[in-house]
Amino acid sequence: MKGFNDMKGQKFAVIIIGPPGAGKGTQAELLAEKINLYYFETARVLEKSWTNAKKSDYIEIDDGEKFYLLDEKKLFDKGIICSPPFVSFVVKKKIKELAEQNKNIILAGSPRTLHEGKQLMPFLIDLYRAENILVLELKISNKQAIWRNTRRKLCSKCRYPVPFTKETQKLKECPKCGGKLVTRTLDKEDIVKVRLKQYTGRTYPLFKYFKEIGIIVKEINGEQSIEDVFKDILKAMER
Repeated sequence: MKGFNDMKGQKFAVIIIGPPGAGKGTQAELLAEKINLYYFETARVLEKSWTNAKKSDYIEIDDGEKFYLLDEKKLFDKGIICSPPFVSFVVKKKIKELAEQNKNIILAGSPRTLHEGKQLMPFLIDLYRAENILVLELKISNKQAIWRNTRRKLCSKCRYPVPFTKETQKLKECPKCGGKLVTRTLDKEDIVKVRLKQYTGRTYPLFKYFKEIGIIVKEINGEQSIEDVFKDILKAMER
């Protein structure tokens, strides 16, 4: 992948992958603002799909299989990855819209399973070309992931993630929009441990697949300060 400053006139996509608490959302927000990317937050798209859903509401994908929205919500709330065919369908539909608008995109939260990767990556390659797709792997330990998740907060209005620092520990309102900061059920320690197992068992196999299809993956030390992680991401993109 060329440095982003050399890619005028070309669409490109960045994918940030890492365990819960690695800083995917925070770094995606920073990068989207820095180089004018559309931040595609999978969790937000999924949550929107089942907001106000009734028990009988479902999405039917191309092969006729039905996925009931409230069943997917139950998986999500337990820290379990939603059904990969359902996620792939929802994500691909949105990405197609963005590509048609010539948007450069950054994804945080997709793909999360090998099934989803095998559905999504050929689709992305067709829209953006393999050489214009970069995967950033944010690496942190399980101990650090648990520590971060159980202390971070999220804006209930705009979903802006607020990591725990000396400066933010007493914040009650979102520094971005003024919305109320909340602690998600997903960030309780027992749920975080489930999510970490899901990441190791279901997401990590994606990296072998990326290598097989020629997608560039750059490892980033996610245990640094937010500022230093961001600097390393910009350096990785320039290379």
